[in-house]
Formats: sequence, C-alpha cells, structure tokens
Amino acid sequence: MKIKLREGCKYGVAAPTSMGVRITPPNGAPVHTSNMYIMQATSAESNAVNVSSALGVKGLVLTNFVKDSPISYFIKSELRRRNIDHIGPDVDQGGPWGYRHQFNIADSGFGARGPRVHNDRAGEVGRELNAKDFDFERIFGELGVEILHLSGLVAAISPETTRFCLEVIRAAKKHGSLVSFDMNHRATFWKNRESELRAAFCEMAGMTDILIGNEEDYQLCLGIEGPKEGGGDIAAQINGFKEMVGRIKIAYPNAGVFGNTLREVVSANEHLWGAITLFGDQWTVIEPRPIRVLDRIGGGDGFAGGLLYGILSGMKPEDATRFAWGSGALATTVLEDYASPPDEKMVWSIFEGNARVSR
Repeated sequence: MKIKLREGCKYGVAAPTSMGVRITPPNGAPVHTSNMYIMQATSAESNAVNVSSALGVKGLVLTNFVKDSPISYFIKSELRRRNIDHIGPDVDQGGPWGYRHQFNIADSGFGARGPRVHNDRAGEVGRELNAKDFDFERIFGELGVEILHLSGLVAAISPETTRFCLEVIRAAKKHGSLVSFDMNHRATFWKNRESELRAAFCEMAGMTDILIGNEEDYQLCLGIEGPKEGGGDIAAQINGFKEMVGRIKIAYPNAGVFGNTLREVVSANEHLWGAITLFGDQWTVIEPRPIRVLDRIGGGDGFAGGLLYGILSGMKPEDATRFAWGSGALATTVLEDYASPPDEKMVWSIFEGNARVSR
C-alpha cells in the first residue's frame, strides 16, 4: 500500500496533548516505601512523537502550560531536549488551588509484583484545551504537519479536549495531513460520558488514516463486534483480530493502516511481545516472543511512534511493523516511558535479538 505524505512540512508528527510529569522510584522499588524518585516530562501523545523526534524528525505538541510554574519550565526544557516544539498558551495558575500539570506516580514493579500507577489529575491545565488558543491555519497550512497523532486519553479527559480533538482533526484533514488515532480506552475517563464519547470517537475514527488499538479498544470505543475466536491459542487470537479488523474496514473505509500490539505478561520483568498490522490488504504478524522488561509503561506508545516513523520513512509494511515492535520493546528497557533511539540500528538490533556490545 502506498501512503501519500505531504511534502515541505516542518513537522513530521504533531499531537494534541496534556503534558504532565511522572515520578518513579529507581531500582523497581514500590512507591509506598520509597524516598527517592526520578521525574520526567510525560504524556502518551508526546511519547509517540518521541521516536521520530529522536531520529531527527521535528515533532510538535499542542498543549496548555501553567504560567510561571517551575513544572512548566521543566516540561518545556525536556521537550526542547527531545527535539519536540510546543505551541500553546500559558494559563494563569489562579492561586494555590488553581491549575497545574498532572502527576503520574508510578513504580515499575519487579518480578511477581506488578507495577502500580496512581494518576493525580485534579486541576489539570490540559483539560482546558481550546481551539481559539491555536492558529490551525498557521500550524497546518504554513508550517505543515505530515501526520497528526491523537490518543484516546487526551480525547476523553474532558468535554473541552473532546471538542478540541475533533477540531484539530478537521484542520489537519483540510490541509492534507494524515491522521493517526491510538484509541487507548480508559474506563475511568469514560464514566458517565459513554454515549457522548462513543459518538465523538466514531467521528474521529471516520477521519482517521491510521487506527491503532487492541480488541477492547475497538469494542468499547467504537462499538465494533469483538473477535469470535480467542482464548489462549495465539493463532486463534490473531485470526479473531483479523476478522474484527474486516468489520472495522467496512465501518471506517477511510482508514488504510491498522496496528495492534500482542502482549502476555509472564512477570513484571518478562513479557511475550508481538504485533500485528494491516496496510491496505497486506497483513504482517510478529508472533509474541520473550523480552526483558525494566519498566513496561510506554511500550504501546513506543510501538505507535515506531509505526509512524516507519510510515514517514517510506518503509515497506513489514519493515514498519518490525520497527514498531522494536521501538515498543526499546521503551520497556528504560525508566522513561518513551523510546529515544539514537539511530535506527539500535531498533533493528533489538528486533533481531542482537544485544552484543557495539564498539
């Protein structure tokens, strides 16, 4: 399948997002007994942008910041370091009980003890994203964006972000950008908004070129009938997923690429990691195989980011899928929840199982 990209764009991947920070104890320690933490700037959407930006393709996030906040300064500095530009307003904090950036407090787990994640999003400034604060004509028309990437997380965190995501997709499509949508269903975000979000997500999917999600995402976000086959047999699971994607293609004919990770957790530090994609009518399947895991958070975002980089680079579908698998696996080898490959060679070495010293 030949994917047509825009030419002359400043940005390879752009994403609306709500930036925050994640704090993580080192050495796999649990949060409730730790007194040391590593802090990073984070969001699912910027994690996906990061693979391409690390490899030299300029990225962009559209987000809000808290004016004069040291956390905002930290986030902006981290984005610059990661080759990601930011556009968005600085919002007055409004006092100690006003706006702030969300905190993601999470440990990595270890062995039989799984990771635990606590989201603290009260007063989150990113919940107030509004199209009036962004010049879409300049962003998509003058500067140019090859792929707009959205996540169901930012699309669902508030009615305001839902509207914002719909408007940014329309602006991107108007100027010929491809749209990628990783549905990322979260039950806590959908509570008491199911009908509203189902309608919005279906509209977004109808304008999407690249759909990413697992079986649960397609069922809960779009109301697509799930796989009829499954269970513990991987071949049955893959066949069931293929059957379901056939139904999705009928419902959303604009989408030309579908992607999904396959994961089985053996322990916090060992997973079976696989992937399946459909480019046009060409399937690529990577059956799950063991990977060692330092921190699992961000593996799915790494897969999405690697897939987008493969598309931007003009890789063949099977190579784009392998690169996505390797990027997701790379993200699980670091405490940060994003993959930052220094070159393509590192990702290919991971896919090939080559962990020898590079001198």
